Amino acid sequence: MFKKILIANRGEIAVRIVRACVEMKIGTVAVYSDADCAALHVRMADEAIHIGPAPSRESYLVIENIIRAAKQTEADAIHPGYGFLSENATFAQACADAGITFIGPSPKAIALMGSKVEARRAVSRFGVPMVPGTLDPVERDEEARTVAASVGYPIMLKASAGGGGKGMRLVRSDAELIDALRNTRAEASAAFGDSAVYIEKFVVEPRHIEIQIFADTHGNAVHLGERECTIQRRHQKVIEECPSPVMDSDLRGRMGKAALDVVRAAEYTNAGTVEFLVDRNRHFYFLEMNTRLQVEHAVTEMVTGIDLVKEQIRVANGEELGFSQDDIAMNGCAIECRIYAEDPNDNFFPSPGMIQLLQTPSGPGIRDDSGVYEGWTVPIDYDPLISKLVAWGPTRPEAMDRMQRALREYRVKGIQTNLSFFRELLNDSDFRSGHLDTGFIEKWMKNRIAPSPPSQVELDLAVLSAILAEMEKGKTSAELAETDSNGIPSLWKTTGRRQSLRH
Repeated sequence: MFKKILIANRGEIAVRIVRACVEMKIGTVAVYSDADCAALHVRMADEAIHIGPAPSRESYLVIENIIRAAKQTEADAIHPGYGFLSENATFAQACADAGITFIGPSPKAIALMGSKVEARRAVSRFGVPMVPGTLDPVERDEEARTVAASVGYPIMLKASAGGGGKGMRLVRSDAELIDALRNTRAEASAAFGDSAVYIEKFVVEPRHIEIQIFADTHGNAVHLGERECTIQRRHQKVIEECPSPVMDSDLRGRMGKAALDVVRAAEYTNAGTVEFLVDRNRHFYFLEMNTRLQVEHAVTEMVTGIDLVKEQIRVANGEELGFSQDDIAMNGCAIECRIYAEDPNDNFFPSPGMIQLLQTPSGPGIRDDSGVYEGWTVPIDYDPLISKLVAWGPTRPEAMDRMQRALREYRVKGIQTNLSFFRELLNDSDFRSGHLDTGFIEKWMKNRIAPSPPSQVELDLAVLSAILAEMEKGKTSAELAETDSNGIPSLWKTTGRRQSLRH
């Protein structure tokens, strides 16, 4: 087994990998930028190496710095986590050239699945259902018009090298097509260094469902069921759950088989995710393959009981999978909310700053994968993910009830978070009934009746009342300043409890 693993990432995923390594008795090396010198993953790892300034292009994305850090600390493997260099074939090859094991698939598989066009071409040979569209990038405007007319509007323009919701545009008519095509090419070139764009038929009211797969180097491959990733904002997932409310054993079996056909097409090893769209008639279509551990892997772990990070490490070490397809059982339901430092009342604008108070939920069925701590300053330089809050229950309604309880327990001060957004969303009747599609959030935001914030007069009266009530008890100014997550003093709670105790 590996003696030491360098984690080429930061935040909650770096913490998650450190924990798996500790349990496996493997040494860990953290890397950090100027902005992360006091980060939680740095504190938890056995060793830490500085790799550059705060901007990721000068630190976490610099392959030479990562390889140098691994050699300097004598790490024999590198885990890339997700994001950053995790799906970079050049990085995976650099690890191999340096004699360091890359914990993930081969550079060839990463390159193949990293090109959406090449991936579609490869899986088409295995009969995997695909959304109607092009197998090759569209080069000329007239070619785009011909394809769009053939598949029928609306269509989606997609960057061949795209990911993370970038390089995608919905086009509803021929009048929009050419401008949209030029803008998508420009965005793809700026974001990915590749302006190639292909066309897909836009599936109306689809669900976004992904299948977790695992394959070793001995020819064994399994799927671990699905995750419902339909609840998205601007093509970014915000809530995931396992299993999907729309799934039954027949559909799961057929989608699982298709996912394993993709594994064969890519000659894939280690953990990966095959993403599909499912239409209202329960027809499914291949979207893409993510050649890494997913952000939302925790819900699969909670339902299957399999530690995906440990299994990644074992497979990278040349071991066979520790389970077969028949061993995979779906137990209960798990739901994940991505907690971000952002303001839902200001168009979800990022909210960096110091976390002055952090009270995380716990109790039966609750898991909080976090990369922050009280007193830590959330930097502006990276994705503002604070933690992934997961609730498990024997049934979907019980999992949702536990999530609502956990969201009520979760308190953060000093920065804005999207906790209030999730508290409101989980009360929605359509969400609770599982009537979902990828446009759910957009429609919900338009139709919701936002709770009215308290007026300044109401806030002033609440503050004054609390101060007057507590001054007689000799409360300190620090105690008087304590407020709840909405900024309203919570002293009335303690006052009422004390009064009841006296009686």
